Amino acid sequence: MPAALSATPSLRWDVFCRVIDNFGDIGVCWRLSRALAQRGHRVRLRVDDASALDWMAPHGAQGVQVHPYDAPWEDDAPPQVVLETFGCEAPAAYLEALARQPVPLVNVEYLSAQAYVERCHRLPSPILHGPGQGLTRWFFYPGFTPATGGLLREDDLLQRQTDFARQFWRTRHGVAEGDLAISLFCYEPAALPQWLEQLAAWPGTEDVRLLVTPGRAAQAVRGALENSSQNGLDALLNKRNKLSISYLEARSQMEFDELLWACDLNMVRGEDSLVRALWAGQPLVWHIYPQEDDAHRAKLQAFLDWLQAPVSLRDFHWAWNGVTDPRSLPQLTPDLLAQWRPCVRAARQRLLEQNSLIDQLQTFVFEKS
Repeated sequence: MPAALSATPSLRWDVFCRVIDNFGDIGVCWRLSRALAQRGHRVRLRVDDASALDWMAPHGAQGVQVHPYDAPWEDDAPPQVVLETFGCEAPAAYLEALARQPVPLVNVEYLSAQAYVERCHRLPSPILHGPGQGLTRWFFYPGFTPATGGLLREDDLLQRQTDFARQFWRTRHGVAEGDLAISLFCYEPAALPQWLEQLAAWPGTEDVRLLVTPGRAAQAVRGALENSSQNGLDALLNKRNKLSISYLEARSQMEFDELLWACDLNMVRGEDSLVRALWAGQPLVWHIYPQEDDAHRAKLQAFLDWLQAPVSLRDFHWAWNGVTDPRSLPQLTPDLLAQWRPCVRAARQRLLEQNSLIDQLQTFVFEKS
């Protein structure tokens, strides 16, 4: 933690979160709230559906309180900072009360590597009409470069990774020493049957253990296997092959981090798990959230450019994300993973040399207070 920030006073933060789907919003907001609390701040996470926290953060976090999204304004304990996340807006009655005693109002936006992020980061947007009239909403963009708001990185992250007993974890989860472990957290990639067939015929000397997260990823894998007679998987999976599959139970964020640290390849989706896979420093493939207007393609391209991804990793991403024919999915091999690994680790090092999102957010808020 930078020395200047370690001495900053404790503040009361209200963090607003609307859960749209797939738990990504609440996942990021919980990590953000917990990281603020680790710095000694007091956080009220105001969320419209907190049910995912039952498994995502079963033990809660000291310094973080969870409130309904529309919980009333508290005159006896007003916020000193208000965060609206991912384009959501605080309730009208709350904004009316905030306008009477304004404090920094910051909209923490979606993560992207696109050029507009650097242009729009830290820009003001005066509220000229409506319940928040007179307030200024500031836009704060997470990102991958020093000209953005950075990424969430807990103060204890590197120490946790250093202390992690990787081989013990792998053994406990059925990964024999020397075998390949792959995590799968995805939507429904069209190339999934081809990829499972690749893993079943893995050309390396080691066996492959696929660790599948619950929900859409598990449903997609089971669906592909149920239709295996149509895509040729049954012939591979009904005889001795290199692939074995473990279906995981829901796990907390801390346990999810450990899953990524333990694996040799991480197939991730959405925003939170992409960041966690970058911190893990292992080869990764990102299943970006698909948008109807195909805006996700430009977002994926920008990320791959920032990552300085080799051609094989780009081609794999395009097929995995349905941009190109699923049959064009590059053959996954040990040599390919060896090619991807230094790319991800170099990107991780670039990120570690930048200030974290919490560092920058604290600085920004103190400037505006």
